[in-house]
Amino acid sequence: MSVTVLVVIVSVSLQVSHYATCACLSDKHQYPTFFRTIPSDQFQADALAKLVKHFGWTWIGAIRSDSDYGNNGMASFLQAAHREGICVEYSESFYRTHPRSRIQRVADVIRRATAVVVVAFAAAGDMRILLEELAREPSPPRQWVGSEAWVTDSDMLRFNVCTGAIGVGIQRSVIPGLRDFLVDLSPAQVAASPVLTEFWEDAFNCRLKRRASTDKITCDGTENILKLQSQYKDTSQLRITNMVYKAVYAIAHAIHNVVCKEANSTTLWCDRDTKMKSSQVLSQMKRVNFSQNGYHVSFDANGDPVATYELVNWQKSKSGSIELVTVGQYDASLPTGQEFSINKNITWAEGDTQVPVSVCSQSCPRGTRKVLQKGKPICCYDCTSCPEGEINNKTDSTDCFPCPKEFWPSAKRDICLPKPVEFLSYDEVLGIILATFSVGGACLAIVTAAVFFRHRATAIVKANNSELSFLLLFSLALCFLCSLTFIGAPANWSCMLRHTAFGITFVLCISCVLGKTIVVLMAFRATLPGNNVMKWFGPLQQRMTVVFFTLIQVLICTLWLVLSPPFPIKNLTTYKERIILECALGSAIGFWAVLGYIGLLAMFCFVLAVLGRKLPDNFNEAKLITFSMLIFCAVWITFIPAYVSSPGKFTVAVEIFAILASTFGLIVCIFVPKCFIILFRPEKNTKKCMMSKNI
Repeated sequence: MSVTVLVVIVSVSLQVSHYATCACLSDKHQYPTFFRTIPSDQFQADALAKLVKHFGWTWIGAIRSDSDYGNNGMASFLQAAHREGICVEYSESFYRTHPRSRIQRVADVIRRATAVVVVAFAAAGDMRILLEELAREPSPPRQWVGSEAWVTDSDMLRFNVCTGAIGVGIQRSVIPGLRDFLVDLSPAQVAASPVLTEFWEDAFNCRLKRRASTDKITCDGTENILKLQSQYKDTSQLRITNMVYKAVYAIAHAIHNVVCKEANSTTLWCDRDTKMKSSQVLSQMKRVNFSQNGYHVSFDANGDPVATYELVNWQKSKSGSIELVTVGQYDASLPTGQEFSINKNITWAEGDTQVPVSVCSQSCPRGTRKVLQKGKPICCYDCTSCPEGEINNKTDSTDCFPCPKEFWPSAKRDICLPKPVEFLSYDEVLGIILATFSVGGACLAIVTAAVFFRHRATAIVKANNSELSFLLLFSLALCFLCSLTFIGAPANWSCMLRHTAFGITFVLCISCVLGKTIVVLMAFRATLPGNNVMKWFGPLQQRMTVVFFTLIQVLICTLWLVLSPPFPIKNLTTYKERIILECALGSAIGFWAVLGYIGLLAMFCFVLAVLGRKLPDNFNEAKLITFSMLIFCAVWITFIPAYVSSPGKFTVAVEIFAILASTFGLIVCIFVPKCFIILFRPEKNTKKCMMSKNI
């Protein structure tokens, strides 16, 4: 649009323009007395940028007239687009007088570009040249967004390449009485206006007065404008004319406010002979605030009106021609995000009803983050999955965020879910198997005790120290059952019970085995002539030995529980994606002291059993104890590295397995051979066979 202004002068210093849109005219330091009724190009640039953003277009092309209007307007648009996060693939300028090669180059840029949306801030004459060039070799479908200078020009509607174009336009208005005035003009009134004279003579192909250089006939006064097929009679599309209308009324209101004063609350007194000063009219112009013909008129501190535009769309009619359709409004005075109101369906490029997509990169879904492509604008990026342990619950985010400690990302990494809690439970196969063996082992110990009790009077039971045997079977049953405390969700009581019960019952078990081993050795020595050693290791001493060794373990466990007992914890470090419920040792020294004491007794018992394994008596248990202690020691030696290296609930499973394996080793090696003789070889269960050298 030209910066030529319609200037209405009241004295020499007040100017009101209906047509000048240059943003530079808003500078009150340079133009203190300038007002206008048409919004400046700054508002238009902001409106176009928000329009592009409104439809989600972030990757656009930009072309402009190589003139003050195009260059200044596009500069303002690019600044506004940058604020809205819009990226520009290319920005080209051209002018109607440029050589065709320059116009072709701009057209080729549009054809080759990946941006679907093209924003054109250009004058109608320049756009006509470019669109003619594009029509020669059509480009892929492009969605045109236009400034009001060309997008509302009815002469441009012949270019089908721009079907679906959308842009902003100056508001239309039907000025009351204007059409009647135009169609009722007499030839004499027309002849008084050079503009109307030219129109009249062109429309009717006649001349209103004789001219030397014309061959037209003289108008005879019978010409009828009502019969004329011309846009002259169409006053429904008056945009710039409406700005003139508002400008005239603005000046009229300012003058009225200078010459008229309120005499009282109901009377207005006007002095038509008042000599007005330009400063008075200027002061009143700044205060102008009225509505005329359905439009509000006022000026801001820069002399600009409130920026309101129509949203216009190029739509094909049923006849196939392109029509300019108003589809909405833009009001810059409304809150951010509410400036646009669209009240009609919009036709897009090539008549499509779906909003076209114009982005450099597709939107990054939740669970991913944007990574900018090197050397390209911020709208061009790749989508990469969030790192392990992090999520992103927003689209097009540049960052991922870690989940809280007890949460873990979903498979899509878009939400944090509570980590599954893992522990060895009775509901899983491994827990069921271990619990079954525990209960089965306890039942085996009870059944063995029942067999021994039923045959307590037989030689083999008497020869193997029945009292210690029953105490050993009782302790073995407790060892089997104590493994059950390791299954299930850890609690304060279970963490303390499982380790102390295990430590005490095993010491009780090993103490009984140790007692039986000592009895074997002492019994052999007692058979030697003159040796009365068994009187120092009778039943009372055997009981005291078991109690003494067990009390030491009880003392160790008591100190452990008092000073730093085991307690349940949530292990968040072994596995990142789940929580392991387990028992912390509290004091590692206490735990290893309990194990170390058991190991010390087992080694002592093993050494004594080895020493007595070759004693000649058939009732000698030393061989059986040697094997049982060998199994016991092998199990617990291999337990240590397995315990340290096993993760999560398998640590507990390894501990239970060690308990069961060593306990089964004891009961099988020591008691199964005897039960076999008692139940299936009763003929050998006699004192004679026990005293024989060979069975």
